[in-house]
Parts: sequence; C-alpha cells; structure tokens
Amino acid sequence: MIKCLIFDCDGTLVDSEMLCNLGLEIKLRDYGIETSARAMMEKYRGGKLANILKDIEEKHDISFNENFVPEYRALVNQLFEKELKPCHGVHEFLSQNKLSVCVASSGPVQKINTALTITGLKRYFGNNVYSSYDINSWKPEPEIFLYAAEKMGFSPNECLIIEDSLKGLEAGLAAKIKTVLYDPSNSHEGSGVIRIDTMIDLGKVISAYNNTI
Repeated sequence: MIKCLIFDCDGTLVDSEMLCNLGLEIKLRDYGIETSARAMMEKYRGGKLANILKDIEEKHDISFNENFVPEYRALVNQLFEKELKPCHGVHEFLSQNKLSVCVASSGPVQKINTALTITGLKRYFGNNVYSSYDINSWKPEPEIFLYAAEKMGFSPNECLIIEDSLKGLEAGLAAKIKTVLYDPSNSHEGSGVIRIDTMIDLGKVISAYNNTI
C-alpha cells in the first residue's frame, strides 16, 4: 500500500531545469565557453553540480574560480524569481492529495526551499525536504530516497518515488522503491517503469498500485 510520495524537485515539481542550465550558460561565457542551456540540460539532467563543473573543466581545460558556484547560484535565484513555474498539474494533484509527501533532491536545501516558496508549493511539504547535501550521497546512488523514507517514518515498500531524470530513476530502482517517471517531453521511452506526462495522472497510478494489493 502506497502511503508516502517522495518527489524529486527540479524538473518534477518545478520547471527549473532550463533556468538552471541557462544560468550555467550565462556564467560560462565569462570563461569564453559558448554552449546552449538545452544541450547541457540533456547531457547533465539530474547530475551533481560538482561533477558537472568538473566535466566542463576537463573538457575545456579550465579551472573555475572560488566564486563561480556562489555567483552561479545567485544568478539562478534571480532567474527563479522572474520565471520559475510549477510543473503542469502539480498544484492540482497536491491540493487533493491525502498521502504523506516529501521532497528528495540532489540540490541544496536552500535552493529547494526557494523553488518551492516561489511556486507556492512550500505549503504542501513544510519541513519534509531532504537533500543529498545532508547525507553526502547523490543520485544515481539510492541513499537519498532511503533516507527520505526513513525520516518520513515509512518502509520503502510503502513509498512511491516521482522522478524526471534517468539518474533519479536509477536511484529509485536501486533503492527498491516503486518509481514513476515524469516525462512530459516523452524523451525516455523504454524506461521500464510507469511514465506520466502530467502530474494530474499521478492519482490514477497510485490507485492502480493500491488496488493490486
């Protein structure tokens, strides 16, 4: 029986992936690197920022200065304030949902809470926000989802993960927790799990799981 929903944040609850990568595109111009936010989004979706920056440094034979990350995060906050929106159907689903919910994300807690606050989603989650930075483990490792389930007081088989990235999907499956892929662009066909393209359909998925018990 599904009793707790564990949501990823970026690209699942909030439509932030393009804005995060737009911030990176803008900052990379300071280093003479021209690349598109969309290309980076497709390549790095769901990845740890430190690993993304390391890959860029190695590819372009550069070293980012110590101010790069805080300046990048400040820029992303500005972009969020101007343009961040919730993903389609999120408010509609959460306003009717009766199950326990939490967020388990690879992003820092401050970034997660900023995104939830701007989009009006914070009221649904309260303090049930868990970050890979809390436990020093990032997707595709499964620990963040197991940690979230434990903190929420549920066993893994009582939880359902909602993810938008293949790294997140891999982490969910490694945790042996039922996982749904939110894929509105239909870019991950053949993923082997239930796929939805709007959060409104999540209720049907939960009912289907619970009615098979």
